[in-house]
Amino acid sequence: MSITSNRVRAAAYSFEPIRQFYFYSRYADRRGDPDICDFTFGNPHEMPLPGLVEAIRHYAVPHNKDWFAYRASEPEPQTFMAERLSQELSLSFEPADIALTNGAMAAIAVAFRLLLDPGEEAIFSLPAWFCYEPMLLAADAVPRTVRLRGDRFDLDLSAIEAAISPRTRLVIINTPHNPTGRIYSRDQLTDLADLLNRASERIGRRIFLLSDEPYRRIRFDNHDFTSPAAVYPWTVVAYSYGKVLLAPGQRLGYLALSPLMPSSDKQALQSSLFAAQMALGWCFPNAVMQYALPDLEGLSIDMHALSAKRAWMTEALERAGYEVLRPEGTFYLFCKCPGGDGGRFWDALAGRDVFVMPGSVMGVPDHFRISLTASEPMIERSLPVFAEVAQAICDARQPAA
Repeated sequence: MSITSNRVRAAAYSFEPIRQFYFYSRYADRRGDPDICDFTFGNPHEMPLPGLVEAIRHYAVPHNKDWFAYRASEPEPQTFMAERLSQELSLSFEPADIALTNGAMAAIAVAFRLLLDPGEEAIFSLPAWFCYEPMLLAADAVPRTVRLRGDRFDLDLSAIEAAISPRTRLVIINTPHNPTGRIYSRDQLTDLADLLNRASERIGRRIFLLSDEPYRRIRFDNHDFTSPAAVYPWTVVAYSYGKVLLAPGQRLGYLALSPLMPSSDKQALQSSLFAAQMALGWCFPNAVMQYALPDLEGLSIDMHALSAKRAWMTEALERAGYEVLRPEGTFYLFCKCPGGDGGRFWDALAGRDVFVMPGSVMGVPDHFRISLTASEPMIERSLPVFAEVAQAICDARQPAA
């Protein structure tokens, strides 16, 4: 008989592929080695933004005896965030709509506990970030997955509708989407909103939508962005500063309630946010990050340099015969494995000190993901390897003369 809870065992089983990859794979053996080309996680491989360092250094110096006292979602940063988010998304957020969290993962965990009872279902689309399922299982919820549609990985609204049952309480949308880089259009999101309204009426209970938007400000070619919060009133938004600042180890984010939500529903959620954050283990940002928020709000990863990396790698990989989905947002490239054997392809790259994120951890074993946060020297060293591995796989598939 196990001494751990059922929910933790279920989450551990779901996390096992990424745990094995991070701690026990060939990548784990070399992680941190300066000689490898590391395209796995969205980690920085160059020094952090100077403005980030300056803000943390400035606000780490105490101004009074209470500087490092307990900090929940404090009124001043809440008000600041509501004003900025209102400008960005063209919605009228109130300070009480904003729950400041220690990153988007905490915001998502709060949303799950706020909206889902044990045994209720949440739907999300594959390929997907590898934490949705284990986090749902840890909340005693039931994950339901559908596939994105076609080579462009569009939302499959028919599949979402077919997956909705009387137990459905939540649909998760990630835009810009990790790992594909797709940004879902306003028309797609409006169609989804119509679907959720019909389904809610059919099953006799409101289905909520969680919009996971940590890459919202990382968009290429001036691509438009519409938050589901603007088209479906029963939306909660999760956001992280770790992506736009390229500082995932400095945890700062929020959960925001759509201002379009009916006031009775919104007030019920507002009044429960503090309890959910407390019960989950103080899911608030630390004091320094809250003080620094106004200084951090205007900072961003270098989009010009990121766009140049996107073009450089996309064009080189396509010349080498790869199928690459050019991202509209995020800092990833999503590619099909030559030959379709993801394990063999990953091993061939790893044998040459090039490490990518295997698609198997995201539900698509015949694809892989490249993080463009890699340094330029890593990209320079890796491109001949990508080309040679693709050619070797192609040659191996040719029939013998």
